[in-house]
Amino acid sequence: MLGDMSGKVTIITGAGQGIGEGIAKVFARAGSRVVVAARAAGNGQGVVDAIRTAGGDALLVVTDVGYREQVEALMAQTIAHYGRIDVAIHNAAFYPLFNIEDLTDEILDRTLAVNMKAGVWLLQAALPYFRRQGGGRMLFTSSVTGPRVAMPGTSHYAMSKSGMNGFIRTAALEYARENITVNGVEPGYILTQAMATLGDEEQLKAMANCIPVGRLGTVEEIANTMLFLASDEAAYITGQTIVVDGGSTLPESQVVMDGFYPPQG
Repeated sequence: MLGDMSGKVTIITGAGQGIGEGIAKVFARAGSRVVVAARAAGNGQGVVDAIRTAGGDALLVVTDVGYREQVEALMAQTIAHYGRIDVAIHNAAFYPLFNIEDLTDEILDRTLAVNMKAGVWLLQAALPYFRRQGGGRMLFTSSVTGPRVAMPGTSHYAMSKSGMNGFIRTAALEYARENITVNGVEPGYILTQAMATLGDEEQLKAMANCIPVGRLGTVEEIANTMLFLASDEAAYITGQTIVVDGGSTLPESQVVMDGFYPPQG
């Protein structure tokens, strides 16, 4: 079966809500045993309970990935509980809006620690076990913001995601001969709980009208792309990021929406 993860173990950081929650549930449905790494115990336990209710196998590890020792403890608890790690997904992110002149060292440090350093730490922690098993998959939730488009108030976030994409390519080269692939997914506008709080129904509809496919993406669409990259079928893909954005970053998209299609809805 395409995307069969039976017998495998997957860590997902930032799995207590949003895209991370979607990834955890999709991987569990595909047969993976899932480690839900979440900073908020309540959110993380809710995801674990939902997976178990559906017949899956999940473990909660409360983790603030902005600290190396907690990332290392996450891996240690995973190995102690399941005895292996096959897929490590760095999805957790820190993304408050600040204009450049308002950025403090604390904001910059937190952004880079959670968004970039944590991914390095997670891969470092996973490498001994990947090697012991003869391979593994390292995946990142990147973003179209930074690598492809700019948005006021997100310079620190964009910097971290652009750096993440550079790390993905370099790490892929360093570990390609060891059957360890490193890839990422760049989501566009995805309908999460956080996204839903940014506007009312009409505002979200207006946002969707600017996307060529005419709607916001779903967390499952990001998770399914992650599932493919984690699967045996994607063994020949490494050092890549896949854009999942409904066509919104195509340079022609706004022209098409303004001049060809009528408003949706």
